Amino acid sequence: MTIVALSSGRLPAAIAILRLSGPEAHAAATSIAGALPSPRQASLRNLRHPHTAELIDRGLVLWFPGPKSATGEDLVEFHCHGSRAVVEAMLEALTACPGVRLAEPGEFTRQSLRNGIMDLTEAEGLGDLLEAETEGQRKAALSLLQGGLHDRLDALRERLINLSAMAEAGIDYVGDEDETSGHEAAIGTELDAAREAVRRLLELPERRPLRDGIRVVLAGPPNVGKSSLLNALLGNERALVSAEAGTTRDVVEAPVQIDGTAYILIDTAGLRDTDGAVEKMGIERAGGEIERSDILLWLGAPEDAPSHPCLIKVAAKTDIIESHGHYDIAVSAKTGDGIAELIEHIRLKSNRLLPAADGLSLSRHHVAALQEIEKQLVSESDPVIFAEKLRAARHALDSLLGAHGLEDVLDRIFARFCLGK
Repeated sequence: MTIVALSSGRLPAAIAILRLSGPEAHAAATSIAGALPSPRQASLRNLRHPHTAELIDRGLVLWFPGPKSATGEDLVEFHCHGSRAVVEAMLEALTACPGVRLAEPGEFTRQSLRNGIMDLTEAEGLGDLLEAETEGQRKAALSLLQGGLHDRLDALRERLINLSAMAEAGIDYVGDEDETSGHEAAIGTELDAAREAVRRLLELPERRPLRDGIRVVLAGPPNVGKSSLLNALLGNERALVSAEAGTTRDVVEAPVQIDGTAYILIDTAGLRDTDGAVEKMGIERAGGEIERSDILLWLGAPEDAPSHPCLIKVAAKTDIIESHGHYDIAVSAKTGDGIAELIEHIRLKSNRLLPAADGLSLSRHHVAALQEIEKQLVSESDPVIFAEKLRAARHALDSLLGAHGLEDVLDRIFARFCLGK
């Protein structure tokens, strides 16, 4: 089927770009614009309705024959005036052509995936790039889009294929002790290398904190200055501040950027025993936020701090209360003392959660597939069982590259895309 959609931004705009891709793209475009220009050359054309010949607009037409196009299909772009009326008339005219319909979100990228123009990891990178709001998100998405993860997965795939070939050959050596001994040693060396490659991939950070924002939770007993500290970190009055304990009864979230990285600061209800039903619900939610946090700012007594991999013990209200105990940092939301140092603490803790210079990171389904591969990469005395385990490992790896149908995963990924992608 041939698909069409607006590929440029929100209307109205100076220019609107409509993308038409599929086997009927050339015929449909010809019926609207007349003879198409030479491939990859822009040419001005009168754009007319295919049934009435009514002039819709005058714009540029570009023709990209498949498979050397962004989708791998025949592809035509129309650069029109960016009014809603022009775009709606163009879409109506194009869908009036035989075999043409409106595209679904991400369907152009799905064509690219199906035709081998990009693999699934690169398609995910494109989706992340379209949603990038910070410099860190842009760099990580671009690294994924340019094949950074694909290259490492492809190298692992080559190892698994080589291992599978060795395992299949090993079946023929059963009963020949001399041949079997040398063959098993070679397989062991290659198996160790494959396991090491998987281990290094699993050491990559999770993508979710960078893409969605690092969750920084402020927690502790009531009236220790959590809301005041949140406001100080934000530079505005986002949370209600009161001398009365238990003022915060629900979760307060506030997005903020620090050095090109997205954070979500989360103020929570004070943790204490209470009979109040509403406050008790807030405390339960606070516990859930602590579990989901990437970084925990604990404003209570240091010895009461929960176990957390990225914990910062904060002595707050130092302008009126002399802190005792072992804290990582002392701050005053009222005077601003220590706030810059706390932000630096947060930034340093974030480094372990974010991708390195190459920008590579893993989503949850990447981790699940790699863990499945790791589970299958174990030595087996029976070469038939070993060969079957390697087939299962290759199947899990192919799911990451989009090499076989995983429609539920594809639907979830492409649902984030705009219609024109």
